[in-house]
Amino acid sequence: MKIVVVGGGSTYTPELIDGIARLRDTLEVTELVLVDPDVHRRELLEAMANRMLDTMGHPAEVHSGDDVAAAAEGAAAVLFQLRVGGQAARARDETWPLECGCVGQETTGAGGLAKALRTVPVVLELADEIRRVAPEAWLVDFTNPVGIVTRALLNEGHRALGLCNVAIGFQRFFAEVLDVAPERVSLGHVGLNHLTWERAVYLDDEDVLPGLLETRGELLAERVRQPLELLRLLNALPSYYLRYFYEHDAVVRELKTATPRAEEVAAMERQLLRLYADESVDTKPELLERRGGAFYSEAAVALVASLLTDRGDVQVVNVRNDGTLPYLPDDMTIEVPAVIGAGGARPLPAAPLDAGSAGLIAGVAGYEQLALDAALRGGRDRVVQALLAHPLIGQWELANPLADRLIAENAAYLAWAR
Repeated sequence: MKIVVVGGGSTYTPELIDGIARLRDTLEVTELVLVDPDVHRRELLEAMANRMLDTMGHPAEVHSGDDVAAAAEGAAAVLFQLRVGGQAARARDETWPLECGCVGQETTGAGGLAKALRTVPVVLELADEIRRVAPEAWLVDFTNPVGIVTRALLNEGHRALGLCNVAIGFQRFFAEVLDVAPERVSLGHVGLNHLTWERAVYLDDEDVLPGLLETRGELLAERVRQPLELLRLLNALPSYYLRYFYEHDAVVRELKTATPRAEEVAAMERQLLRLYADESVDTKPELLERRGGAFYSEAAVALVASLLTDRGDVQVVNVRNDGTLPYLPDDMTIEVPAVIGAGGARPLPAAPLDAGSAGLIAGVAGYEQLALDAALRGGRDRVVQALLAHPLIGQWELANPLADRLIAENAAYLAWAR
């Protein structure tokens, strides 16, 4: 079985290699191709991946290149984990919105829109090349903003699903809190990518979230960095990303004085690349756990295995709505538990949401629709419309300077703005 990783020069890649090797009984990979335009990084990761597989006794072969069509020929699945503009673009996404008093973040707000505008055209172009040589290959998108990118792929008829590690991270967290095997824990996970709530936590068939909010509430609040009173009011556990909505102004003040996350990640990446260049390093470095993306490999391996072997199990994915959340368009991409098999993903009935959370989802969904339109067709007016629709911005006096700054910062990546 051949798997292709687009963005294979990412420092994440050893996490994926580690999972493929450990979970070989779940997914029998025989060939892995790392595609990346950066020849130094892809060759570095190719060598590192081969050392890891040799050390773990896995027979798969790893190759690398920059031609996605050549790499995808005969592939069963293609994973997208690319970052258009690299960490330098991320650093700008996280900083210039703060000058207007708005959250600077790479997946939401003005920074998230910038990333979507840079990313969607590139992913669609790559997906078309893949479809030409491997029309039956599944596309698994881990590239942010996952919801918008996945929707773009689905709207163009690609065999695609989006994947995020938030849900599996919560599952493993709750399993640890409950001191049980992760397989016994499932989630009432509902929303859009990076805008989700755990409405229930099932231990076998019993919802234990109300009890945990009562007895372990401080631990849960610390996990998502939000007030315990808020969690109990919602009777749910919001994802970490809801901080940007529920505590926007406090987060902006915090970000203005903090070291940008992009700087921290860039420093970690430099260290990781030095480790990967060391021929004596043949296991996943401990430092990688601080890079982010915890349990990405488990989630990716499980999803690909279910798609290719028709397991029919339940996993949390980004999938077409098709009436699951009745207040959203059918072609909206939502993040919910779904039954995964050879035909793709079938969303399960969604956990019930309070009116406030449902309204926030609907508002962000409207923004995502406008953001995708701006990514596909370009134009300053479309950028302004998307910013006006975003609940974290939503003001004419903010949307205009943010649009101008976004375009100026990203003109090199936007064909219509050059």
